[in-house]
Amino acid sequence: MATKRRSSEKLAHDPRTAPAYSFAEAARYLRLPLPTLRHWSIGLGKVAPVLLMDDPGRQFLSFMNLVEAHILAGIRRKHGVGLQQVRRALDYVRTRCEVERPLIDQSFQTDGRFLFIERLEQLINASKFGQLAMPDLLPQLDRIDRDPAGLPVKLYPFTRSVDASRPVPDPKLVVMNPLVSFGRPSVGGVPTHTIWSRFRAGDSPAHLAEDYGLAQEAIEEAIRCEAA
Repeated sequence: MATKRRSSEKLAHDPRTAPAYSFAEAARYLRLPLPTLRHWSIGLGKVAPVLLMDDPGRQFLSFMNLVEAHILAGIRRKHGVGLQQVRRALDYVRTRCEVERPLIDQSFQTDGRFLFIERLEQLINASKFGQLAMPDLLPQLDRIDRDPAGLPVKLYPFTRSVDASRPVPDPKLVVMNPLVSFGRPSVGGVPTHTIWSRFRAGDSPAHLAEDYGLAQEAIEEAIRCEAA
C-alpha cells in the first residue's frame, strides 16, 4: 500500500496529471474514434471505464491519461485483446504488485491473449495470475520516454500510420511534452498547429524549415500530424 501512496503523492501536483486535453483533441492526436476514447475513459452505462482519469469532473484528459490510452490502443489494435482481459490484468497488477496505474508505471505487453508487465526482470503474466511467459513487444512502448522512476515524460504520437504491422515505424520527430507548448504536439519546440497554420496560409515546408531552423522532414511530420 505504501507504494500506491507514494505514487499518488508524487503525481498529485505534477503537470503530467493536470487536465489538459479535450476528448476530441486526444482522440485526434491518438488517431482513435472519439466514442472509443470516451468509453475507455468514462465507461458506458453499467460498464466501468478502463482508464483512471485525473480530472475529477471527467471532462478532460491528462498527459498520463493520453499515454495510457496510447498503450491501450496498441494492445487493442495489434492483438484485439478484450477489455475484460485488460481490466483483469490491471486489477491483478494493482492488487498483487501494488502498482496503482499499471499502464503508465510499467510497460505492458501482450502475446495476443494475455497481458504482461515487466517486473523484477521477469515477465509476469497478469491475466493468468503470475505465470511467467515471453512477450510480444508493442511498438507503442518505444514511443514513450520515461524518467528515472519509470514514469512517462514524453510521447511521440504516430504521424503516418497506427498500423502495428508496418515494417518501418513512424519517425520520432513530433513529440508531446507536458512542459512544452502546454503538452500539445511540437517539433523542435515549435507547436505543430503553428506550422500547420502557416502551411495552410501558403508557406512552403522549405520556407518554414528555414524560418524555424528545423529540418524539412520535421516540418513535413508536423504537417502530417495536424492533417490527420
